Formats: sequence, C-alpha cells, structure tokens
Amino acid sequence: MEHEDNVSRVRPLVLSTAPHVFDGISTQKVMLNVLIALVPTLVASAVIFGWRALLVTAATTIACVLFEYLWCRLRKTAQTVGDLSAVVTGLLLAFNLPSTIPLYMAVIGAFVAIVVVKELFGGIGRNFANPAIVARIVLSVSFTAAMTNYAAPQIASFAPGTAGVDAVTSATPLAPSAPALPFLDLLLGVHGGVLGETCGLAILLGLLWLLATRTITFTIPGVYVGTVVVMSLITGHDAVAQVFSGGLLLGAVFMATDYVGSPTTFKGQVIFGVGLGLITCLIRFWGNMNEGVAYSILLMNLVVPYIEALTGATPLGGQKKKLFGKKKAEGGNE
Repeated sequence: MEHEDNVSRVRPLVLSTAPHVFDGISTQKVMLNVLIALVPTLVASAVIFGWRALLVTAATTIACVLFEYLWCRLRKTAQTVGDLSAVVTGLLLAFNLPSTIPLYMAVIGAFVAIVVVKELFGGIGRNFANPAIVARIVLSVSFTAAMTNYAAPQIASFAPGTAGVDAVTSATPLAPSAPALPFLDLLLGVHGGVLGETCGLAILLGLLWLLATRTITFTIPGVYVGTVVVMSLITGHDAVAQVFSGGLLLGAVFMATDYVGSPTTFKGQVIFGVGLGLITCLIRFWGNMNEGVAYSILLMNLVVPYIEALTGATPLGGQKKKLFGKKKAEGGNE
C-alpha cells in the first residue's frame, strides 16, 4: 500500500520543446508596458500639434483594432485584439504620421499594417517586418505630399528673437533648407515633423520605462544611436541634431526593438544596430531623402534571419548553420 501511495505521488514525465522556464510574462503584459512608455510621446504630440494629433491617433488605433477583429472573424480564429498588439501598432503608426494627414489615408495605413504586413503572414510573431514601419513607407510612396505636410508646433520656440508659432518653421530639421535649431527646441519638439518623432524628451522617458520593466535591453537603441553619432562626427555633421531630429529616437526605442524583427543574441543585436545606423546615415547624408530610419529598419528586418544564422549559439555536438546553402553531410559533398 505504501508503494502504491508513492507511485501515485510521482509527477508524470512531460516532454516538450524549449523554453522550459517561464517568468509569467505574456504578450499582453509586454504590450501594456509599451503602451505606458508611449504615453509621454502621445501627451507631447497633443501639446505640440493640438487636438488633430489625438484625432489621428484615435483613427489609426481604432482602425487597427477593428481590422484585426474583422480578420479574426473572417478567418474564424480566436480573437487576438485582447493582446493589445493592434493598439500598439495603431499608436506607432499615428506617431509616424503628420497631424495634417487626411484620416482616410491613416486608415489605409492601418489596413496595410494589420492585414497586409501582420495577418497575411500569420499574425503576431510571424510578420516579416515592423507593421507600422511598412505602413509609413507605403503611405510615403503613395501620398508623398500629405506625408510631408508638417504642421507648425503650437508652442513657442526657444530660438533667440522668436516670439511664437509664426516664427517657427514647419519643415523637419533634417531638410537642407531648415535653419539650425537650439537644443531645447530639438529636445522638446518645437519643430515640424510627424507626431511621435519631435519630442526627444518624451521618447527618452519611454525608454527609461522599457528598460526599468526589462521589456527591452539597451543594446539595439544604444548601438543604433551610437553608430549615427560616430558617423556624424566622421562626416562633419551635427551629431546632436542628427540624434534629436527625424525619427531616429522613435525608431531606435520603439520599432527597432520589436521582438519579431530583431536578433535574439547580443552579437546579433550589435550587428543589427550598426547596420541600422549605417543605412540611416547613408540615406540622410548622401541620399535624396531627408530621413532614412524607416527604410533602415525595414532593410535590417529582412536580414535578421541571416544575422541569427551567423550569431546563433551552436548546440553541443552540432554544426554551425551556414548562411547560404545546405549543411555538409557526413562523408558527402556540398
């Protein structure tokens, strides 16, 4: 009888694939941390560009959630809107748009982000690139005039001799014709641009939250921004202006760190960050576009599988994966 009791108390052997240790974090918790980190940027965009910023944000967020809900209904699959990933995509998409954009264009961007980039490839975790980045590129190519129609900020500039909104240009500071701005204007977002890229201080506050909650690590944003700083100094550009102008901080903190589109190893993340910085600077300094962040993230997202193959750990007794071609069989040829 005692033997039978001992047998009944033995836990069954369960075989499963890695990972075998879980820390209780869920997709919803990760997305909630990202949403909290995005709140300072949302508040800053409303202060800088007025109520139209909130309207654009509401349009993209509602559209993203609605498209994901309808897709799940159409496919008769479990609803995924509760994981909050569609809400994050909606906010990030809005932060990549100017406050003046027509709302129907913002909805088109939401359709591209959710249906084309995310759901057609299998849903969250299977998208080939960051949905908001691809949507921004599609809208920039399709509606160039609307995407570059930046509103002037509604707060006064810190530049000497300026007394209000009329004295502040609505052009992005990266434009060749744009005047040099004081550091406080760059830090607080007193200049033209899309909703989420102007206020560097708000983005840095979000970064602190993501690091404190261990939602992301500092490797990718640190290496990305550091590479841009080094390239700026080498080529004679203003490093501070390059960091706080355009979408560098927004992309480095919130989109380049996307789990799906970034490497998992430290070495891979360093390579990823350096590649982001180099492509961004190549486009900014020698390309015919003022901004290169969106294209750099898209291009590096596409090469992440190769970075993973080069930097991934090799199992004990296993062979290193080859970047191209098949593994060499024992006693055989390539």
